[in-house]
Amino acid sequence: MPSNLSPSIIVFDVNETLLDIDTLTPLFARLFDNENILREWFAQLVLYSQAMTLSSLYTSFGELGVGALQMTADIHQVTLTDDDIQEFKTRMGNMPAHPDAAPALTKLRAAGFRLVTLTNSASSTSPTPLEKAGLSEFFEQSFSVETVAKFKPAPETYQMVANELSVEMSDMCLVASHLWDTIGAQAAGCQGAFLTRPYNAMLPAPNVPTPNFIASDLVTLVEQIISKKKK
Repeated sequence: MPSNLSPSIIVFDVNETLLDIDTLTPLFARLFDNENILREWFAQLVLYSQAMTLSSLYTSFGELGVGALQMTADIHQVTLTDDDIQEFKTRMGNMPAHPDAAPALTKLRAAGFRLVTLTNSASSTSPTPLEKAGLSEFFEQSFSVETVAKFKPAPETYQMVANELSVEMSDMCLVASHLWDTIGAQAAGCQGAFLTRPYNAMLPAPNVPTPNFIASDLVTLVEQIISKKKK
């Protein structure tokens, strides 16, 4: 249920929410002659990351991403080369920020919110993907699920952030462009802000939590969060 309390800590998902995975489109268009296979690959990656967690297994998101690419290639009878894999890794590590990311983060920081990230991706050495995208300065801390060896939306991932920041789950609001992520966060006791970027939408089914905030662009979404704080 939507909470009447205003969150003080905004937890951002990274991939697709802040960073644009469509930078991978040219690779998928070249390999599969169909740029929409990018979405098939991403769906496989999310599916199998969650399957690993439900099975009490863990492999880094990056390795699963490569594996899901090979799986997708096998399904479509496409042969991958070492150069293809390297291009995939390079593009994954250099995803640009969405145009609405910096303006939205600027508004939140000016309004006095604490900002952190929580990603399924493993931590990396500097320069990190957020540093390359010019967004790292907005966040006081960046968290990876590798610490608990479980992928979102496992409740342990969100609880880890609360524990590290010494706050209650109800103090946090997760911003994500994936409904499965906001579902997990809300079920764990956080608030949820759902960013309906292309290829993402609400799931009209019983017992699916309604996000506290919903918008199709990040600036509008954070304006909703800020407005609630002022009430």
